[in-house]
Amino acid sequence: MLLAAVVMMGVSVHANDHFRVGAYDMLKLKMNEHSLPLVNLTIDTVLNRTSYVPGEIEIADWHRRTDSTQLTVRYHCKFRIRGGTSTAFDKKSFAVKLLDDNGEDLDANLLGIREENSWILDAMAIDRTRMRNRVCFDVWNALSVTPYDTDYGGRNGTEGVFVEVFINKDYHGLYCLTDKVDRKLLGLKKAQVDDEGTVTTRGLLYKGNEWGDYTDIWLLGYQEADTDTTAWNAWELQYPEDYPSQDAWQPLMDLIDFCSEATSDEEFLENYQDWFYADNLADYALFTMALNVGDNAYKNTFLSVKNISKGHCFLLTPWDMDMSLGGNWDGSYYEALASIRRYNSVAPYNRLMSRNLDNFTQLLAGKWEEYGETLFSCDDIARRLDYYAETFVSSGAWKREYAKWNGNPVPLCEDIADELAYVKDWYEQNHEHLGQQMGTIITTGISDISAQQDIGEVYALDGRRTGMLRKGVYIARGRKVVVR
Repeated sequence: MLLAAVVMMGVSVHANDHFRVGAYDMLKLKMNEHSLPLVNLTIDTVLNRTSYVPGEIEIADWHRRTDSTQLTVRYHCKFRIRGGTSTAFDKKSFAVKLLDDNGEDLDANLLGIREENSWILDAMAIDRTRMRNRVCFDVWNALSVTPYDTDYGGRNGTEGVFVEVFINKDYHGLYCLTDKVDRKLLGLKKAQVDDEGTVTTRGLLYKGNEWGDYTDIWLLGYQEADTDTTAWNAWELQYPEDYPSQDAWQPLMDLIDFCSEATSDEEFLENYQDWFYADNLADYALFTMALNVGDNAYKNTFLSVKNISKGHCFLLTPWDMDMSLGGNWDGSYYEALASIRRYNSVAPYNRLMSRNLDNFTQLLAGKWEEYGETLFSCDDIARRLDYYAETFVSSGAWKREYAKWNGNPVPLCEDIADELAYVKDWYEQNHEHLGQQMGTIITTGISDISAQQDIGEVYALDGRRTGMLRKGVYIARGRKVVVR
């Protein structure tokens, strides 16, 4: 019987529960080694965005990554709709919190990702490939680690597994089940509360939540605002969200004050590595340019401090990268190519890159030399895209997704390879375009990025305008350049 394959983890299930046979049960009977995990949400009331409603989640995984002895696991949980503008779409994303029999938080290692009680089912509704955010995070995780040890190997981004979601056993589409960027993942120290209820803030996690006034989201200034709330200017307090206060917001104010023009270049250069990790800054800039992640600068970016009582160095972690790889925030195509000047007005890059303080542009160009033909190579990105596409096709998930959601809200290609052909072509153009800009720094020594607006094109000796520099002799800005 199907129920015999269910392991009861924090759930009391009676014999007559979940007895209706639906699309979920039928597909579960047909599972094989190519199948994506199947996730059925049992919900007895209308979901909303502001509050959680009770329910159950059942996960069937052929590879038994949650429990090695069982195909299927089931948990009590609570759900809500998550997201901003995406909540208007019929295909919605969900926040899921696992619960034990007493309604308390329950940690579980779903699909081998990590022990956690709070999860995301990402609908990816505006992404015509249904994989941009996941591919971006996979690349970011390969590039960036926390500069200190954590329980998760220094992972500085989410992990996720593609699944097929059902609601009350009816098919609902292709999703990505992911963990969250949170205190536990980044190894941030918990706030301390003494016997009198006094809170000592230690670990901090802020999220850029909206574009708002560019001065505050770009760390250039801020407006006076209440600090007894989790929202302040364009930012959201993610941790300690239970204790919003002046103490919790002051470190972000101090960071913005340091980045402002009130700080001289000399003082900035002497102290900026007390406020930022230089490698992390360079990784973030290079990554967002290489994949042209467009809705991040610091919107959709986390800023975190491990323990504010021990120092105020901030770590950057990206978020919500559907606008990437030639795709726009609304699901349309965004064919623009990345510019190395994209951060000229964003602190602290406005000094580090535009003015090349601490030879930061050489650090950036050196990373491109290291990763441009490996992690960011056209072949490597194509391999990641093709891998996920193959799992979608071989499992039958893409066929079902196309039948369910084509045209709502964006058109899908019946053959996902047709959509990926556009992404690969865009990426090759962006890779060459970015490489040419980085090559100018590497081969000419011109490092003031603000001045690169006047560099002009690179020419071969016969006068032909050329692209990315390879071995040979060239003319750039009236100077002879030898590339060996």
